Amino acid sequence: MAERILMNEFKGLLKEKWVHAELHNDDIFNWDIALVVINPDSLYYGGYFKASMKFPSNYPYAPPKFRFLKPLHHPNIYPDGKLCISILHAPGDDEMSGELASERWSPAQRVESVLISILSLLDDAEPSSPANVDAAVLLRNEPSIYRQLVKADVEASKQDIPAGFEMPTHETTAVTDPTEKEDHDFWADSDVDSDVFGGSDSEDDLDMEQSSGSDMDMEDDSDDESAEEPRTSQAKA
Repeated sequence: MAERILMNEFKGLLKEKWVHAELHNDDIFNWDIALVVINPDSLYYGGYFKASMKFPSNYPYAPPKFRFLKPLHHPNIYPDGKLCISILHAPGDDEMSGELASERWSPAQRVESVLISILSLLDDAEPSSPANVDAAVLLRNEPSIYRQLVKADVEASKQDIPAGFEMPTHETTAVTDPTEKEDHDFWADSDVDSDVFGGSDSEDDLDMEQSSGSDMDMEDDSDDESAEEPRTSQAKA
């Protein structure tokens, strides 16, 4: 089931201009990601930030792992590029950190919501619980120096823009809130080939040879009376 869910999410992200996604060595559990900051009010505007995203075999029950390939001067990004962000933490309340289950990963989340949360984190740093203490101190005490380092990170990231890749701008692209996945979709029979976990903008089929389940036929579930009963949607993490 994880492969099918991930392939549908991957196909959806291919339609987005603010993210550049590729499969690493044709592995659906290992993605090469680049986040493109198109918010003109962001310190990171114009950046092309490469990252890796790896998914567990039991996705979406467990969160993916995300790491920027180049270090960024940011209070909530570790020197190795990993993030300190609630949405990537395992499901459930955490008494040690004080995080609530509603703030952490849940199966109702999707790749798009994770990436949008990471983009928001860039300009909404939390220096009180830093992953990078030096960056947190600079943000508090020397904000002008912090901004200079961020600008340097942005310029360095532009060196990674692939040849022929057309960088989007805020005038041509918009990031919208991802649609929440619903309970009855999540618990659907894994034999039913559905796009309920698909991307944000399009449900069009895209031929992807990497997917082992992309050519499976959708079974007719029109006689399933339980599908007609509405259920309550899960809350976002």
